[in-house]
Amino acid sequence: MSLRVTFVAAARSSSVLPERFEDDRPLDQVGWGEVERAAQELLPLAAAELRYCSPAPRSRATGDGLGYAPLVQLGLRDCDMGRWRGLTLGEAMAREPEAVDAWLADPRATPHGGESLVDFITRVGGWLDTRPVEDGCRVVAVAEPSVIRAALVYALKAPPTTYWNIDVRPLSTATVTGRSGRWHLRFDATTAQRSRA
Repeated sequence: MSLRVTFVAAARSSSVLPERFEDDRPLDQVGWGEVERAAQELLPLAAAELRYCSPAPRSRATGDGLGYAPLVQLGLRDCDMGRWRGLTLGEAMAREPEAVDAWLADPRATPHGGESLVDFITRVGGWLDTRPVEDGCRVVAVAEPSVIRAALVYALKAPPTTYWNIDVRPLSTATVTGRSGRWHLRFDATTAQRSRA
């Protein structure tokens, strides 16, 4: 039995505003424009048997804007950043430089009073492992880039520090195939590559 899970990174709220921990800003005009431009390429994913999204406003709006009508999944929520919620990395660093250094250096650290990186990766991986498996079943999940990075680290059984080396751009996709405990990263051809084949 094999499952195909395609993650779609939520559109960003704004290209000029800095990213914040557990950012709950809704999509603005810039974000909606990104969704409209990506819709043609990403619309085929709406054919997935199961369509999910994280509870973040921009993930829900991205999924709706792409025509997925996704179900909210709490397991796909962003990392709980405790008292750093709503801050930028720079703001957290200005307030608690030693705590930020500890958090970046140790994936088990929780100096912010929230969730450790290891716990976050494990939670997202637990969500991935509990998807209903029917051979050939397709799943699409719209989530924050941080959630997708956590899912990829889990699926590849990579060290937790690998999380910091994965760059997930808004409206990009990443696909894993397999089943609980046996995931593989899959790269698909773009529309342009398929038309040349």
